[in-house]
Amino acid sequence: MQDAASPPHIPVLIAPILAHLGPIRGVWLDGTLGAGGYARALLEAGADQVIGVDRDPLALAMARDWGAGFGARLRLVEGNFAALDRHADGPLDGVVLDLGVSSMQLDQPERGFSFTRDGPLDMRMAQAGRSARDLVNEASETTLADIIYHYGEERASRRIARAILRARTDAPIETTFQLAAIVSACLPRPKPGQSHPATRSFQALRIAVNAEFDALVDGLEAAERALRPGGKLAVVSFHSLEDRIVKRFLTLRAGQGGRANRYAPDTPQDAPRFRLIEKRGITADAQELAANPRARSARLRLAERLETPAAPVDRAGLGLPDITLKPGG
Repeated sequence: MQDAASPPHIPVLIAPILAHLGPIRGVWLDGTLGAGGYARALLEAGADQVIGVDRDPLALAMARDWGAGFGARLRLVEGNFAALDRHADGPLDGVVLDLGVSSMQLDQPERGFSFTRDGPLDMRMAQAGRSARDLVNEASETTLADIIYHYGEERASRRIARAILRARTDAPIETTFQLAAIVSACLPRPKPGQSHPATRSFQALRIAVNAEFDALVDGLEAAERALRPGGKLAVVSFHSLEDRIVKRFLTLRAGQGGRANRYAPDTPQDAPRFRLIEKRGITADAQELAANPRARSARLRLAERLETPAAPVDRAGLGLPDITLKPGG
């Protein structure tokens, strides 16, 4: 069992964050607190205060233990990073976002995130609202196929959606192992070194259940509003869909315009609101990969806030999948 005084996972790409954004001073906000790795590293690097935001009550309960030694330098807030500007008392010197599901959540079978641990089919980060079980057992075949294809980039999405509907006519799909078995039966057996066949489908359902893409764009806009001129933004993503949205947002906000894809029209250039600190995403080096395999798919993007006032982004230019979730739809 983990020592309560230590975060149970290594924060991914923390070394380049500290190297590129240092010296770390002032007030920072960690919008995806999780197990606390980034918040703790920022505090130890010299931040005057870190505001730790998470919608998972368990993450906050754990933080009260490991964060006790930091006193008032660590302020905990239960909330969604999509509204992170509301959780700051004033302009921020930095914002860090570590996207996706945390290892802490994956390690708890009762949370229903993992296809390798049997548990109720849940996947709700905030432990409230519509669950993956509800979605899998109520959504139409078309909606399920769209979710699995657009959010999971799974080519066999329609085959998987049909299999889910066939299975649920006999009995509701209740557990992660049930769903993983249904998905796996639709796909070839993986070769050594390949990911589990259910990886993309589970990712897609988790994104849909937690409205992660909407929250991501809301959070990036909120960071733009909250950061002072010269403030730093660091975003760590773990799959290409997330990274694409972050990259596109920062490109637009750096005044570089362009297209979301080759078929989309040019997006008008606007006055820059960010400066890209690194034009290419930063990935883990060999040393970090050896110490922390979770970093394999991670990509870090960094930007510095400029003086142009914040404004809503043109979401049509971000290339977001258009999927409307309705009960029974």
